[in-house]
Amino acid sequence: MSAPGIILNNISLAFAQQTLFNNLSCEFTGGQFTCLLGPSGVGKSSLLHLIADLYTHKSIQYSGTIRATDNQPIQTRIAYMAQTDSLLPWLNTEQNCLLGSRLRGEITSVKKIQARELLKRVGLKNPKQKIAELSGGMRQRVALVRTLLEDKPIVLMDEPFAALDVITRLNLHDLAAELLQHKTVILVTHDPLEALRLGHVIYVLAGMPAQLGAPIIPAGTIPRAITAPTILQLQGELLARLQLAQELM
Repeated sequence: MSAPGIILNNISLAFAQQTLFNNLSCEFTGGQFTCLLGPSGVGKSSLLHLIADLYTHKSIQYSGTIRATDNQPIQTRIAYMAQTDSLLPWLNTEQNCLLGSRLRGEITSVKKIQARELLKRVGLKNPKQKIAELSGGMRQRVALVRTLLEDKPIVLMDEPFAALDVITRLNLHDLAAELLQHKTVILVTHDPLEALRLGHVIYVLAGMPAQLGAPIIPAGTIPRAITAPTILQLQGELLARLQLAQELM
């Protein structure tokens, strides 16, 4: 079964005196990577929070509807990777990766093998390593493995590769493109190159209240090589849109 798309219809969101969105409508295509860029504070993370239903509506002014294209519930089918790794220091690396399975009572020998194999693929060879011994980039890799192990059809990722060095980041782009193939992924990033490598569709969120600009749809299969003509041709256009978005803040 293919992953569902996500439809936002007339979304409005305000905190206190600040309106982030006003009648925002769009559709994120199922089974593809959609990348969201825009200035800090424009509402990229807030949009992910709304899709995941992480806000208590009593604390904000919210209206509009969010639904899956197959009209089935969204929240039970989401894996969410936040900006902070949120690892539990009293659990080791492997245990943190398997936290979701543990809470659901679904830990199996197969799941443990999958966790260890994925940890190796992200460059972490000791599944029993203590969290206190990990660097920031290593912690983020553990968080990525935890997200991948959830194996959900919808994956929301908020700057998942920001803490990584360039080479590790490129390698993990390759892994994410492989293991999240055919899933509906919404990836928030500040990195135009990352968006152009991974995005089937790229949007720049701009303005107050924010709106999505016209989509950029690069040619070629993801993950695209950093020297691909598609990337080189679109970098200038994407940077120009980001500069304009910054001026609108």
